[in-house]
Amino acid sequence: MREVLGELMAAWRAGEPTAVGTVVSTFRSAPRPAGASMLVTSDERAVGSVSGGCVEGAVYELGQQVLAGHGPVLQRYGVSDDDAFAVGLTCGGILDVFVERVDPVSFPELDEIAVSVAEEEPVAVATVVAHPDPDRVGARLVVWPDRSSGSLGPTRVDDAVLDDARGMLASGRSATLHYGPDGQRRGEGMDVFVNSFEPPPRMLVFGAIDFAAAMARLGVFLGYRVTVCDARPVFATHSRFPDAHDVVVDWPHRYLEAEAAAGRIDSRTVVTVLTHDPKFDVPVLQVALRCDVGYIGAMGSRRTHDDRLERLREVGLTDEELARLASPIGLDLGARTPEETAVSIAAEMISLRWGGHGARLSEVEGPIHASPLVAR
Repeated sequence: MREVLGELMAAWRAGEPTAVGTVVSTFRSAPRPAGASMLVTSDERAVGSVSGGCVEGAVYELGQQVLAGHGPVLQRYGVSDDDAFAVGLTCGGILDVFVERVDPVSFPELDEIAVSVAEEEPVAVATVVAHPDPDRVGARLVVWPDRSSGSLGPTRVDDAVLDDARGMLASGRSATLHYGPDGQRRGEGMDVFVNSFEPPPRMLVFGAIDFAAAMARLGVFLGYRVTVCDARPVFATHSRFPDAHDVVVDWPHRYLEAEAAAGRIDSRTVVTVLTHDPKFDVPVLQVALRCDVGYIGAMGSRRTHDDRLERLREVGLTDEELARLASPIGLDLGARTPEETAVSIAAEMISLRWGGHGARLSEVEGPIHASPLVAR
């Protein structure tokens, strides 16, 4: 819902009802992840996407029915590869879409959720999308790390979902959870979709060079909060890196140590070291390789890489720690320019996150989409 939240809030503040279709479960090669949303507005506009174009027409019709007074509905879309074109989901995957009415009366907490998202405060929305009692479908529980609002039913249900939702929020996951009708852990009948709105993951780019400018642009495009850091004030300027969210003048290792101590990096954080200078890159890699981050890459030739490994071993890093280092950085795409190199680096990050191999899809078999290997 994050990508359509602005449009949704505009309608909400105007008191206009909106039908919201949200992907709550995916199977096989579904084109959009859980949490992707599409709006059907009261003036008959469609905003956003749940399938990249495959089933938007059907979801639009459901949205109109919900706006006309029908209750919320959970609809499954998906077919076998053989007859995919006949039904609409041409990728052959399967997705469940929950369509509900949203307005200030039905969803009074939405404004507070929008504020939390804007201020990068973690928040999750737990919604009952299936239940034997139709009156329970659509109930919501809004969950923050330190508080909650709303209810899904009996206290037992709220306690179970609250605990699970906070765990999912901490890891940045959105998914459908399954319980018994009254919140039993070992049961079925009640499905609750937890939509996590965690702050965007961070990309730390160390080294204020041309490659860093291209990396910052691509990082922002991919949804990261990008920080460029360099100890040289003449190079680390906002005018040279206008796309970066933050430009920091500090020694890279000192900055990374402070961010780690403050709890501002996590397993979704990616670190790219582009300095080419041992006095910068060895100290920051020494810190990074002992932090719980999702990706650590360093630029340089193979000769530079061998020299860097020797220096890192001299300061006490183990082979197990060094195995986390992606160096030389990036996938073998034949990149030459800073922009091409940034694509190569981003491709490696994506490949490691999702378990891809960097091969041409036309030359491999099996599912196109895989489950993530690293929590985002």
